[in-house]
Amino acid sequence: MNDTKPSPATLWYAYANEHATVPALVRRYAMSEKWVRLRLDQYTLPRFDPIPRTMVAIGDATWIGNTWMLVIRDPHAHENVYMREVFSETTSGYQEARHALEACGFTLTAFVGDGRIAVPWLFSDIPVQMCHFHQEQIVIRYTTLNPHLPAGVELLQLTRTLARTDKATFTSALADWCCRWDEFLKERTKDPESKRWHYTHKRLRSARESLRTHLPYLFTFEDHPELDIPNTTNSLDGSFNKAKAAIGIHAGLTHARKRKLVISLLTSFK
Repeated sequence: MNDTKPSPATLWYAYANEHATVPALVRRYAMSEKWVRLRLDQYTLPRFDPIPRTMVAIGDATWIGNTWMLVIRDPHAHENVYMREVFSETTSGYQEARHALEACGFTLTAFVGDGRIAVPWLFSDIPVQMCHFHQEQIVIRYTTLNPHLPAGVELLQLTRTLARTDKATFTSALADWCCRWDEFLKERTKDPESKRWHYTHKRLRSARESLRTHLPYLFTFEDHPELDIPNTTNSLDGSFNKAKAAIGIHAGLTHARKRKLVISLLTSFK
């Protein structure tokens, strides 16, 4: 127990960064729950005003609590420089983020994303890198972690080499796989009820098309070594995970309190 009344800032730091719950703060400072909640609500977040710079950008949007947050991060400075609550992950959200950053004096030299939206179109004037982790997750979504078909086993194994291969090797291996399984992937099955034909291995075809579509962006970091482009969004995913963990610990928050907590963690994460 601490006999000194803590400031709203001290309470907030313990609440947000140390994951101290309201009951824990009540016990720590021997104050009422009403008093603790009032002081937490009184705390005002510092102004979010990152210093403009020339930077590689990592961008992603994720569902935190009950809202989407779109965040742009400088992976080399370990700093989130833009964040906004959005309705969903859309191209227009990234377009607005880029315009806002450039209006503040930022210059983006490359962009790393997860490939969910038309990012290459938006960042056509700078190098774009597809996150290797997200590419692997896309393939797994179609093949599962334990594919039964030999073609699926091979494609998943090939995808898992992304982190330790190079552009020429992977491109050649993917082309070989596509050629070897081309006739297999053309197989069709007739639906007994509708009498219509459809591709027998639709999910495997989708996995192949994902790799084909993203191939021009999987090894951008290799083509531009001078920019030191990360090949994953891991730097940003870490701040998302911390915010999600806090939301899970502090259950039952109002939307306003939840938003305040998320922004506080995203701006302070290094």
